[in-house]
This record gives sequence, structure tokens and C-alpha cells, in this order.
Amino acid sequence: MNRTDRLLAIVLELQAKGWQRAEDLAERFEISKRTVYRDMQALSESGVPVVSVPGQGYSLVEGYFLPPLSFSADEALMLLLGSDFMAQNFDAEYRAAANNAVSKIEAVLDPQLREDVDYLQRSLRFVANTASTTPDMLHRIRRAIIQRRVIHFDYHARMGNEVSGTKTSRDADPYVLIHVNNTWYMIAYCHLRQDVRNFRVDRIDQLEVLRQSFQRPASFNVNERVLTPRDVPIRVLFDRDVGRWVREEQSFYLVSMVEQPDGWLVTLSVRREEDIFRWLLGWGAHVRVLSPESLRERLVAAAQAAVNKNLSG
Repeated sequence: MNRTDRLLAIVLELQAKGWQRAEDLAERFEISKRTVYRDMQALSESGVPVVSVPGQGYSLVEGYFLPPLSFSADEALMLLLGSDFMAQNFDAEYRAAANNAVSKIEAVLDPQLREDVDYLQRSLRFVANTASTTPDMLHRIRRAIIQRRVIHFDYHARMGNEVSGTKTSRDADPYVLIHVNNTWYMIAYCHLRQDVRNFRVDRIDQLEVLRQSFQRPASFNVNERVLTPRDVPIRVLFDRDVGRWVREEQSFYLVSMVEQPDGWLVTLSVRREEDIFRWLLGWGAHVRVLSPESLRERLVAAAQAAVNKNLSG
């Protein structure tokens, strides 16, 4: 990063986060504190209203805003694609905000750049299928997260080869909404289980935002929660002729896929066997579980149950 880009980035950092110490900025931009001091001096001399308080760091005078930014075609395209995704896949309030953002971005583009971006937009689309989750449900969960309100809902859970599933009523403190593999998840503290759990939003019914409030623990780290350790190893062998399709429809939990003389050895790492059960079951006779034995037995039992049901019909 050259100095001009760094100075702009420092201003953006101060705008976004407020007070920043010299050591914080030095770590953020991988420079020395002496360089930070020189950069802050340069910003002040160029007219940027920087405030410095010993022991507290640097900030910008309240109300200061950068002049309108210019975008490259790629930068504008990324912003517009992101706004388009939110407009398609979130609730009405965020859809309106996304459309307003698009209008503002397009307004600052010069005619030639706008033409280039429009061409790219028509040549590159990002579409996610979230039809199973209603915008109203997302809106209520988002409102509960922002207002720090407890929610009550019915949750439908499926375990292993169980088809009908179970329904339980839950109270929970909603912490985070996450979109993974075309599916919305809510991370929340479940009062029933007395623990933080992940809930698929499309399995939630009859959601109600309660008057009761909560405080999310300061120690909660969404990245640690999303990246929950997957320490159950699964080893399976796929037939050679389905290798291409396994790669095309590979599981989120896939670790490696190695060609062997008798097929494709696939290693997966999951939190529990249920995470991968249905994906493996869908491959039918084209896959053989090498380990663990318990998963192989469950797949055999499920397949046998299907055979018996069809024979009896």
C-alpha cells in the first residue's frame, strides 16, 4: 500500500471506529508508530481535522465526512452486486436500503463508467436461493437482535435418518444471523438447552419477539462459533465413475478427495455423524463408508428400511 492509499485508509478507519491509538493504527497498517505520527501530521497539514488526546489516541472532529469517493468499474460492480443480493434475499426494510444505496452509487459514476458497470452487471449475476425462508421471519429475528429481545418459537429438528423430526418450543437470545450455502442460520442462546446453539431459520415456526431483554456476552465471538471444531473424521470410498459429480456436489465438510485404484477416497471432518448422513445416503450404492463403523451401520439400516418399505408396498 502506497502512502496516499494508506492516508485515505487511516481516515476511513477513524471514521468507522472513532478513537484509535497510534499502536492500534501501526498494527492495522503494519507500520511503525513513528510512521503513524508522520501520517497524522500529514493529514492535519492537508486539512483533515484530526484530534489527538494523550492516552486516548486520534479521532476526527465530529461531523467530518470525506468528499464523494470515486469508484473503479470493479469496485462499483462489487458494491452493486452486494446490494442486489440484499435486495433479493432480505426483508423489505433492508431491500429499500439496498435499493437506495444502488441509486447513490450509480449517481456518482460518470457516464462511461456507468455504461461499463451496467454491461458487467448484465454479464455477471449472483443469485442465491433462499425461498424457504420468509422475509418476515428474517425481519423479526433481525429486529430482536438489534433490540436485544428474547424470542419464543417452535423449532423442528431432524436427527440422523429420522424423517418426521421433533418439534419443541424454545425461548432464545438471538445473537447472529448467518447465510451459509443458501441457508439462513440463527446463532442464539437456547434457554431450553442452556447453551449457544445454531438454528436453521427455515425450521422455525410461530416466532414471537418477547418483552424480555438480554445482553450478549462480551466474550461471544461469532467467528469462533461459525468455525466450530469439526473433530469427527469420516472416510468413504466413492465409485470411480461418480468422482466428477462428487466434486460438483461436494459437501461443506469435505477435507480431501484422492484418487485410488478402486475409486475416490474422500475424507470429511464433521461435528457429528448427522452432519453428513443425508449427503452420503443420497449417493446410494455408489459410496461405501470405511469409518466409522457406527455411521456405516446407520446407513445400512436406513437403506434396508427403505427396501423393506417398498417391498411391503
